[in-house]
Amino acid sequence: MHLVLLRFSHRKAEAPRYMEGHKAWLQRGFEEGAFLLSGSLEGGQGGLLLANGQDADALLARVNQDPFVIEGVVSADIVAVSPNRAAPRLEFLIPKAAA
Repeated sequence: MHLVLLRFSHRKAEAPRYMEGHKAWLQRGFEEGAFLLSGSLEGGQGGLLLANGQDADALLARVNQDPFVIEGVVSADIVAVSPNRAAPRLEFLIPKAAA
């Protein structure tokens, strides 16, 4: 599992120009099962994704296809997470070996 932080760069003002492509990229990620959650960072700093079901290299390749990343509107920071405990409704996120 990975957290992806998409933090706005000095080119934040250009975000509207690439928003439709970014939304389409997000939609593909959800449809293909790569993304579980997306949202905005408070204070207009950027966004966050919870990604699952792919290795770090595959996720990096996917993130590098985001128009915001391609155009330098955001920088991406990918953090690997090894969950080992969850609320009952989120237990599907815990790998079988950790359970």
